[in-house]
Amino acid sequence: MKSLLFSALWLSLCLTAQGQKPQPCGCVAMAEVFSSGIAARLQMLRDREDGLGQNHKAVKYMNQDFEFLRQNCLQNRVLFTDDTFPADLPSLGFKELGPRSPKTQGVRWKRPTEICSNPQFIVDGATRTDICQGALGDCWLLAAIGSLTLNETVLHRVVPHGQSFREQYAGIFHFQFWQFGEWVDVVIDDRLPVKDGKLLFVHSYEKNEFWSALLEKAYAKVNGSYEALSGGSTSEGFEDFTGGVTEMFELRKAPPDLYSIILKALERGSLLGCSIDITSNLDMEAVTFKKLVKGHAYSVTSLREVSYRGMPTKLVRIRNPWGEGEWTGAWSDNSSEWNYVDPAVQSKLRVKCEDGEFWMSFSDFLREFSRLEICNLTPDTLKSEKIRKWNTSLYDGAWRRGSTAGGCRNYPATYWINPQFKVCLQNAQGEGAESGCSFLVALMQKNRRQQRKEGKDMETIGFAVYEVRAGYRGQSGVHLKREYFLTHGSTARSELFINLREVSSRFTLPAGEYIIVPSTFEPQKEGDFVLRVFSETHADSEEMDDKIIAELQDEKELDESQIDAGFKNLFRQLAGEVTLSLSLLRFDCTAAPRSDKDLKTDGFSKDCCRSMINLMDKDGNGKLGLTEFHVLWEKIKRYLTVFRKFDLDKSGTMSSYEMRLALESAGFKLPGRLHQLIILRYAEPDLAIDFDNFVSCLIRLETMFSE
Repeated sequence: MKSLLFSALWLSLCLTAQGQKPQPCGCVAMAEVFSSGIAARLQMLRDREDGLGQNHKAVKYMNQDFEFLRQNCLQNRVLFTDDTFPADLPSLGFKELGPRSPKTQGVRWKRPTEICSNPQFIVDGATRTDICQGALGDCWLLAAIGSLTLNETVLHRVVPHGQSFREQYAGIFHFQFWQFGEWVDVVIDDRLPVKDGKLLFVHSYEKNEFWSALLEKAYAKVNGSYEALSGGSTSEGFEDFTGGVTEMFELRKAPPDLYSIILKALERGSLLGCSIDITSNLDMEAVTFKKLVKGHAYSVTSLREVSYRGMPTKLVRIRNPWGEGEWTGAWSDNSSEWNYVDPAVQSKLRVKCEDGEFWMSFSDFLREFSRLEICNLTPDTLKSEKIRKWNTSLYDGAWRRGSTAGGCRNYPATYWINPQFKVCLQNAQGEGAESGCSFLVALMQKNRRQQRKEGKDMETIGFAVYEVRAGYRGQSGVHLKREYFLTHGSTARSELFINLREVSSRFTLPAGEYIIVPSTFEPQKEGDFVLRVFSETHADSEEMDDKIIAELQDEKELDESQIDAGFKNLFRQLAGEVTLSLSLLRFDCTAAPRSDKDLKTDGFSKDCCRSMINLMDKDGNGKLGLTEFHVLWEKIKRYLTVFRKFDLDKSGTMSSYEMRLALESAGFKLPGRLHQLIILRYAEPDLAIDFDNFVSCLIRLETMFSE
C-alpha cells in the first residue's frame, strides 16, 4: 500500500508541477495508472540482470542499431547518412567552432572514399602514431586514445572488429563508450570535416588511415559537438574507454613506490597520462626551456631500467599526442646519455625521429611534470601483490536547487540536504597501524560537456565521509539531519573540491558504518552525478533516504453543541446558510491569515480551497458544514504553528530546506525525489515558500495519504 501511495503522490505532484489538474481517483484507479510504468521498470531491471549496459551487450545510443542500419544500406545500395549528428555546422560547435566562426569557414564534410583513393580503417594495427592532433584542443582525449593502443584487448572493446572500407562498406561505423555506469554503442556515418583538403581534427600519420578520426567523431556525437571536447582531463577519456576508475598522483608529493605503482599499472593494461600545471591562462601551451608543453596532456607508454655507466637508471617513455614536440633534456632522442648504454638496448629503445615520443629519466619526470593519472581497468588495487577485484557499487544521484543541492560543509544550514549514501565496511585487513578496510570513492558529474552550448561547464565537486556513531548505526531509510553534521566531524574527505568531471580518493578506515555525502562546493548548484564505491572486501551499501511515512493526526470532530458560540456566529455570517461553498471558503480562508502581520501571503488559491473541501467534505456535496469547517479551521491553526516554528529567520516565508523539516514535523517523512517535486511546485523562484503554499502542500499530502 505504501508503494501505491507513493506512486499516486508522485503522479499528483508531477501533474500539478506541470500545470495540469490531476483527476480525482482512488488507490485502485491509481494502481491501474501506474501498472504500465511499474512493468517498464521491472523490464529495465530484468534487462540489467541479463547484462544490458555491459560491454558485450551495450545500450544502443539514440536507439540506433548498427547491424540493422548497415544491412538496410547494403540492401538499398546507399551510403548511411546520420541525421542524429548531421554533417553540418552545429555538429562542429557553438562558439569557437560556431556557425559564424572564421575557423569553420570553408569546412566541407567528406567521406574517406572522397579524400583518398585507397582508404583503410586500420593500417598495420592501431598504434600510437595513428593519433595526431588537429585544430581542436582535445589533447586529453588523444592522450587517452594513444594509451588505449597499448592494450589490444581494451582497444577492441571500444573499436569493434569487422569494420572496413571494403567488406560490407556502407558509410557506417560504430564505437563503444562507457557512459556513467553503462556501455553505449554509438553509430556514425563516415563524413568527416575537411578544410583545405585535409582532415580538420585528429588524423593519422598514414594519410589513408581513418579509425582515429572516426572514433573522435563518435565521441563528439556523444558529447554534443566537436567543440564540446575542447579542454579536459585524460582521466575522463580513460574511464569512458574502460569503465575503470582513475587515481591521481601529485608528483610533487609522489609516494616512494610510485615507480613500482606505474610498472604494475602498465603490466595490467592500465591507462596512464601526465601533465604540467599552469599558473594562469597565459601559461596554457607555453613551452618550457626543454620543449615540454604546459597544460598539455601526455601519455605514459613505458618504463625501463637501463645500465648507465655501470649504474642502474630508471627511464620513462612519454608520448605527445601532437605527434611532434619532444623533450630535449637528458635521454631525449639525440642526447649523449645513450652513448653509455649497451648498443643492443639502445637499438631497442632509442628512436631518432620527430614522432612525439621520447624517453626521460624518472627523476626528471617527477621534477618536470605535475600530475599523473592512472586508470585501473578491472579495477585492481595497484599496491597489492595479488590481483584482487574490487567489490563495486554504483548510484545515480542529483543535486537539485532547493531540495538536494546543499553545498559543502561551509554551508551548515543546507549541507544536510545533500544526497547521502551508507557503506558498511567489513573484514579489516593488515595488522597494527596498517589495519583497516581499503576502499575507493569516485564522484562523477554527468553530461556536463553536452551542456556547454548552454553556457554551463563542470561544477566544483567533492565529498566527505562520516562515521556513523552510536544511536544511528543499523538504521536504514533515514536521512541524517542538520544536527548530526553540526556535532560530528568528517572522518575522511576528497582531497580537493575541483571542477573536474570526477573526484576520487582512496581510504583505509576501521570496519564500521560510514556515510558518504557528495556535494557541489556552493549550494543551489544543479547537476546529475554517479557515485561509485570500490571496496577490497565485501561492503554493503545503500542510499540513505527517508522512507515514506505519513503520521496523520486524528481530527476531533465536535458536536455543534461543543463549538464556541463566537465561531458559530462567524460561520453563519460567512456561509449565510448551513454549509460553506467553495467561493465563501476561499474568501474566509484568504482573509484569515492576513490578520497575521508576520506572514507573507496572497491568500489561498481556488485550487487550494477545492482541495480543502475534498479533504473535509464527508458527504460529497461539495460544501462544508459547521463541524467540518471547524475541523479545517483547527487544522490550519496547527499548520500555522508549524510554519512559525520553522520560519527560523522570521521572514514570513520558509526556505526550501526549512520546508523539509516542517513537513517532517507535520507528520510527513518523504524521500528526496518527492521533495524535489514539492519545491518545484510550491516554491517561488527565490525558493521561498509562503504560508499559502505551505498549507496547499499539506492539504494535498493529507488528501493523498487519507485515501
